Amino acid sequence: MARTRDIRTNQLDVACDICGRTLLRGEHPEHYLAGGERKTVCDLCITRAQHEGWIRESGADDLELRHPRHEGRGFIERFRGRRDRAAARQEVAEESAVVYEAPPEPAPRREREREPAPRPEPVQAPRSASRHIRAVPTNAELKMQRALDVFNASDHTRTVGGVARSLGAPAVCVRPRPDRPAVVSITVMWELSWYRFEVDLSDEAGGVRRDAQGDELSELIPEEQVPNAAADERGALHLQINT
Repeated sequence: MARTRDIRTNQLDVACDICGRTLLRGEHPEHYLAGGERKTVCDLCITRAQHEGWIRESGADDLELRHPRHEGRGFIERFRGRRDRAAARQEVAEESAVVYEAPPEPAPRREREREPAPRPEPVQAPRSASRHIRAVPTNAELKMQRALDVFNASDHTRTVGGVARSLGAPAVCVRPRPDRPAVVSITVMWELSWYRFEVDLSDEAGGVRRDAQGDELSELIPEEQVPNAAADERGALHLQINT
């Protein structure tokens, strides 16, 4: 009967000293020298190692092969060999570093005087300011009418029209808010549901905001339950102020 053998690999887990990632099987790391220590670097971090000024170990070995040690040479030859290796390693670090070019020197004074001074560009007011900001009416009726114009141009008319087809025509209360004169509150009410919308007349580009909704009319304050507008079949709202 044949015996089964366990197949084991002798490959140890190797991690990159920059990103900390464990290298995959078949991935060959590069070895660098930094601060007198041997560092392992994956293929993805080679550029970072060069920017840090680390020296590739293979490059350092090539430098040492150019100046092999001999047992019979004297102290001066060993000193020169160390100095040459240090200089070569410095050159490798300088080549891998980012080179920044110095800014050009200013032109002589006479040449600067000959050149005409650039004309300042005219400052233009932002177009959005003139388009979005409008004067807020001081009359309450004008405020309510403008708020309804903004509401009727929005998609909220679909909501009012859709609910009206199921629950019937709603009662509508339009009133400027006492604490925020530029804001108009629009409350659309049925017996089983109500919606409150707000329109900021100082920023009509912001459109209509749904402020709240509920199921019981008792949740509203008495002032909101006094209707002064109505809705048509499309969900558009119209003032009905008694004169």
